[in-house]
Amino acid sequence: MSQPFVHPYIPNSDPAVRAEMLAAVGASSVEEFYADVPGDLRVQDGLDLPAAFLAEQDLERHVTSLLGRNRSTRERLSFLGAGTYNHHVPAVVDEVISRSEFLTAYAGEPYEDHGRFQALFEYESLMGELLNMDVVTVPTYDGFQASATALAMAHRITGRGRALVVSDVTPDQLSKVTDYVRTYLDLVPVPTTDGTADLAAVTAALDADTAAVWVQTPSYGGALEAALPALAEAAHATGALLVVTTDPIMLGVITAPADSGADIVCGDIQSLGVHQWFGGGHGGFIAVHDDPRFVMELPSRLFGLASTDVPGEYGFGDVAYERTSFALREEGKEWVGTAAALWGIAAGVYLSLMGPKGMAELGETVLARTAYAAARLGSLPGVAVADGAVHFRELVVDVRATGRSARDVRDAVRARDIEPGVVVGEYRLLVCVTEVTTQADIDLLVTTLAEILQESAA
Repeated sequence: MSQPFVHPYIPNSDPAVRAEMLAAVGASSVEEFYADVPGDLRVQDGLDLPAAFLAEQDLERHVTSLLGRNRSTRERLSFLGAGTYNHHVPAVVDEVISRSEFLTAYAGEPYEDHGRFQALFEYESLMGELLNMDVVTVPTYDGFQASATALAMAHRITGRGRALVVSDVTPDQLSKVTDYVRTYLDLVPVPTTDGTADLAAVTAALDADTAAVWVQTPSYGGALEAALPALAEAAHATGALLVVTTDPIMLGVITAPADSGADIVCGDIQSLGVHQWFGGGHGGFIAVHDDPRFVMELPSRLFGLASTDVPGEYGFGDVAYERTSFALREEGKEWVGTAAALWGIAAGVYLSLMGPKGMAELGETVLARTAYAAARLGSLPGVAVADGAVHFRELVVDVRATGRSARDVRDAVRARDIEPGVVVGEYRLLVCVTEVTTQADIDLLVTTLAEILQESAA
């Protein structure tokens, strides 16, 4: 593409327009903008690109063919999880978030945002009730960022430089959090025992420079942390905070981390009314008690309820706006840019529909089906559940004794049009079930796996 070309879909590709822009900024060529990038990191020759599609119908046909290669979890039986989950999304959730006042609302001024402010206030209130916390932020970019920010808050509140990682944390999450906090906080892993925190080892690792004990429950393998009260007591005894990353979908039936001593609770809301969508729509939440030490360290926006000059009238708007990077700019504690407010509205609609009873029934269903899957899979010759913890939604099975690798087993089951789970080690497979996964679905997975293992044994 060395010849001048005006692309129908790329703005400012007209050579005359480009020359005018360069003149306006005092540059002789676009290359000047990349002068700081080392030469060996830059493309030396032209990109090997196909010919441009000049007609919209040709472009549409091409993109449709690419998308047609995908197989979604609606088209085949799937036991995939590992951070993005196939929970049921009521039709009304999609209907509400498709409304133009929500779908297109981004920033704007308060006079045009009152509806969005109220919707997000309602979301925060519903999340606060579910989490049993007083203050919940509008959604951050995703749950990984929420966890990183929660640990950064612990560092700022305590002035300390270590955080103990006491759970089997999702690897991608651990990578992102490490990158986020590495300049001021060391993440120190404490090995788990039988899938959950080793309380004695955690207690021994605590010291005067520990800012936080970080727990993920359910863990990467779906294990529920039963020792939260003891972990909170041990952390608080040394002046550290207990930071808990969790999935709110389980809190209709599992004790809220705040009731077990958690100081900061965070996580992702994808499970609450957001589809998997080839990777999921993700939004993070951070929740704290009504304590100024914590509230004023939240970098994200908060929407609250306030009276107006008209008696009996109320409005919705920012709370403690002066603490945010929007107000402080470069002096802000953390930069907060694009969030995921639409998913917060989706979660708010979902929680409104479900109510306490619905969330309890959902949690009981998922717990029961997880236990059923563990029992059925663990009964297969050569297959074992990797730990003895109580699990919610996910469990790791070990296929070492079958003589086949986890990847071989996955590929064989996948060839029968079933996604059996995510490979998490040479002999380990992470299997996920939700309320969408029926008992018959689990039985089909077990039967299929049994046939494959019998065939390989023969």
